[in-house]
Amino acid sequence: MIDCNVLKFGDFVTKSGRKTPFFVNTGFYRTGSQLKKLGEYYAKAINDKFGLEFDVLFGPAYKGIPLSVATSMAISEAYDKDVRYCANRKEIKDHGDTGILLGSPIEDGDRVIIIEDVTTAGTSIQETLPIVKAQGDVDVLGLVVSVDRMERGQGEKSALAEIKEKYGLETTAIVTMAEVVEHLYNRPYKGKVVIDDTLKAAIDAYYEQYGAK
Repeated sequence: MIDCNVLKFGDFVTKSGRKTPFFVNTGFYRTGSQLKKLGEYYAKAINDKFGLEFDVLFGPAYKGIPLSVATSMAISEAYDKDVRYCANRKEIKDHGDTGILLGSPIEDGDRVIIIEDVTTAGTSIQETLPIVKAQGDVDVLGLVVSVDRMERGQGEKSALAEIKEKYGLETTAIVTMAEVVEHLYNRPYKGKVVIDDTLKAAIDAYYEQYGAK
């Protein structure tokens, strides 16, 4: 995340309107080697949490599209298991390959895992789940994200815990922000300390305000 500029530190505002000292943007995974490695990490996280007995990997537009493609390829390569990828369009297409989906259709009886970049307050799953459920009688097994920001959703619990409670969805992440901070705090990476005492204090203050209880 550091090498690819996916994880940045400074002053940012999240989609949910929170001022934050760190920001995760998976749009900065931009090369073939970066996406290949990311797909491998997602594949391992999915296998560890859910196993591989599912049919479709669904990536919400737009950032979920390359994630679903890279991860379905990684699952094929690492585990010799073929799963279909599917994503939605923001606009319904009325010519050629019509409809709101691209990639594989979702059919009755399909077992689906949703793949996203990062969940802060759980707002995106509210938009994604109805799209998937509208495709037929499907079983949504869970949600996988790259980073668990470990902060409150709409209430006191973490966004991922709320998603599990509200929608009955199991969730998992490649890495948590606690693990990121522990790994980088006052430890030189390529000759530079990424999280020093000042930044650590800002992160701690953020979690005092927005951290999950």
